[in-house]
Amino acid sequence: MLYKAEALSSYTLMSREENIGKIKDVYFDDRFWTVRYLVADTGGWLTGRSVLISPYAVVSIDEAAETITTNLTTRQVEEAPSPEADAPVSRQFEMAYHDYYGWPYYWYGPYAWGGYVAPMPSAEKVSQEERDSWDAHLRSAWEVRGYRVGASDGDIGHVSDLLLDGDQWAFRYLIIDTRNWWPGKHVLFSPHWVESVDWPSRTVNVETDKETIKGAPEYDEEAPISRDYEENLHSYYSKEGYWY
Repeated sequence: MLYKAEALSSYTLMSREENIGKIKDVYFDDRFWTVRYLVADTGGWLTGRSVLISPYAVVSIDEAAETITTNLTTRQVEEAPSPEADAPVSRQFEMAYHDYYGWPYYWYGPYAWGGYVAPMPSAEKVSQEERDSWDAHLRSAWEVRGYRVGASDGDIGHVSDLLLDGDQWAFRYLIIDTRNWWPGKHVLFSPHWVESVDWPSRTVNVETDKETIKGAPEYDEEAPISRDYEENLHSYYSKEGYWY
């Protein structure tokens, strides 16, 4: 199932016993566009601390109750290493954090989740050399919302939201609001079809021209995304589906 990043801000994170806090951000890497951590606002329970929860710990997502339940105890969360406030998450911290919980390192191995194909499979495979060359900093999904989108022949709009695959914890689509150059249309575009992201200037660049994007299947924010819609979208852009 696909979830809007914006909608997750109303979800509550649960330990085995109780409420941990509301989700205040989602950190992802910009190579696989895969979620590495859910960031919790503990509402004063752990004053001055950020709580990061890896998808490895998630047991279930309840859309109706707007809760994400983990297999962690409240004590585990309370005693976990804490990153520096308002500082980028360092690889050194991630190693200590993963060691504390006993989670495997996602940054070693050829797949989105390292050497582990299951329980979060990914068909995309890269070399460790390529992986080691990436920028280790994680990105904020909350920050990407609002980024300008530039086509090959000019601006086309901005990123209004992102759609998250709750099974594999990967962002499948950027929702592009094109209302600054024709009225009322939203379209989806996979982050894997993006040419580049200029993080300092908050710009997503794509090689596709405006007319092609204008003709793409329209995205209805009120309707669930069906596999038929996704197949039509991928066929329109001559792209293979991520579900194969």
